[in-house]
Amino acid sequence: MNRRNFLQSAAAATGVLVVKPSTAFSYQANSAVRLGLLGCGSRGTAVATSFAENTSAQIVALADLFPDNLARGQAHFNELNAKLGHGAIDSKLLFRGPHAFAMLANAKDVDLIQISTPPIFHVEHLAAAVAAGKHVYCEKPVGIDVKQAREALEIAKKVTPTQSVDVGFQCRNAPPLAAVAERIRAGALGKIANVIANYNAPASLEKLRAGESADEYRLRNWLWFTALSGDILVEQNIHIIDLANWILGAHPIKAIATGGRSVLTHAGDCWDNYQVDYLYPGGVRLSFASTQYGENIGFDAGLKFYGSEGMATAPYSGPVHILGAQAWEWKDPAAATATGTFAANGAFSDNLALADRDKERSFIESITSGKCHNEISAGVETALSCMLGRMAGYQKREVTWEELLAHGETYELGTNLGQFA
Repeated sequence: MNRRNFLQSAAAATGVLVVKPSTAFSYQANSAVRLGLLGCGSRGTAVATSFAENTSAQIVALADLFPDNLARGQAHFNELNAKLGHGAIDSKLLFRGPHAFAMLANAKDVDLIQISTPPIFHVEHLAAAVAAGKHVYCEKPVGIDVKQAREALEIAKKVTPTQSVDVGFQCRNAPPLAAVAERIRAGALGKIANVIANYNAPASLEKLRAGESADEYRLRNWLWFTALSGDILVEQNIHIIDLANWILGAHPIKAIATGGRSVLTHAGDCWDNYQVDYLYPGGVRLSFASTQYGENIGFDAGLKFYGSEGMATAPYSGPVHILGAQAWEWKDPAAATATGTFAANGAFSDNLALADRDKERSFIESITSGKCHNEISAGVETALSCMLGRMAGYQKREVTWEELLAHGETYELGTNLGQFA
């Protein structure tokens, strides 16, 4: 069954009709935007909570593959809604199972869908939400392989002028990083020649349930499997590569990489370390290193830009400054306390303290003001940049941007989701 027929069938089954955006989005400026969360895991719950606490968005619907996740999400958001003076989530807006995404997409009382499912599902879920006329906040990455990246670009063409679609690159909205980025792009460093970047994090924790099948275990521990997550370079390190692309105003043209699974012994096939050398237009070279293993080795991520007139630091935690002819330092003590805290759900302190909040406010403002965003293409560009480094590492050779696109790599889910209906 094709996607159009499936969505129509799902709508009929749930007694819901696909409606035009002008009908579904009855809010006026500054009124509540009705948010449906797709994926009630730790990151999805954290982001939706931030939307509810920091914007006019109200959590009105939930969807998840697993019943325990859905129940936990329902309890959390009912409590949160009560604190915020809102009603409990209507049981008719709780969707479970492999078709939950389609039922949520066709729910007439939902304006905005937040996609926080495992990355392999992002593009499929994005397609359903856009086709249903919803606004969409999609977590990164926009695709785990070249095939999905191409599909996402086609979806981008179908976004209407009255739809806003954002990708979860909240680091761009962190005030200290945005401030230093503005100065770098304005020429504060002169001609940029080199960038040194890193993303070093502890290993993700195992999620284990008694009596679960091998397929369920794999889906719950999706971070460990390349086919589900895209590997650490595409799924988590992507934030650093995105900042580099954004500040440099370009994507890499080729990469060479090494790495492997040097420490981890648990299930899965994702690498636990990468060393990638990217070449950008104009001869700019980016040296990127990543590790993700161990428990008590701390967390550290950021970038350093070196140019003919100075250097700049853009870390997740610690001083944000420029040294050289146009010396400058970020002065806000509330956003830079240098504790370097890392959380698996993406909640960071320090320079990123206001990143989620400001990203979400900007997105909701785009909806209520009618000045809509469409960030799919930019999200795809960054995802492909990470895939370039991954392919160079896997194939143990230099890979160009053109070779990546021509290769058309693809990964398969390898699991029948019907068993979770």
